[in-house]
Amino acid sequence: MKRHVALAAVAATFAATAAFAETAPMDVKFTDIGEVTTSLTGQPGDPSKGAEIASTKSLGNCVSCHVVSALDASFQGNVGPELNGAADRWSEAQLRGIVIDAKHTFEGTVMPGMYKTGPFIRPGDGYTGKAAPADLPPILNGQQVEDVVAFLMTLKEE
Repeated sequence: MKRHVALAAVAATFAATAAFAETAPMDVKFTDIGEVTTSLTGQPGDPSKGAEIASTKSLGNCVSCHVVSALDASFQGNVGPELNGAADRWSEAQLRGIVIDAKHTFEGTVMPGMYKTGPFIRPGDGYTGKAAPADLPPILNGQQVEDVVAFLMTLKEE
């Protein structure tokens, strides 16, 4: 009996781990309009961690291109659209798609894909002499994307 209980516990732990496995960047499924309808991790995002990611230079650094009044940052950019009220303009699935790779929603955008490993267009060694390696890691991991999306979902019009 103890063996069956132990095996059941191991099986349940494995199933829970498999259910929350992170979707790999190249396995993300976009809809025709750039939405990503399912979580990358199966875990809810943390809005406070998302705010930290959005305002931290070494992480997402969203404020370098976007105005976000909810964030206390010394510099806020004006290259991208203002993110105040983002949750009123876009659904969670749309925001997830935009954060993962905005080019699926906005063709020609300069926003980098935050959860993308390729393909990239690079000038190569002939142009710079410092071509990046073929495989680049994503800027954010899957849970960080979910955290940023959770934060963006808190940004409602006042």
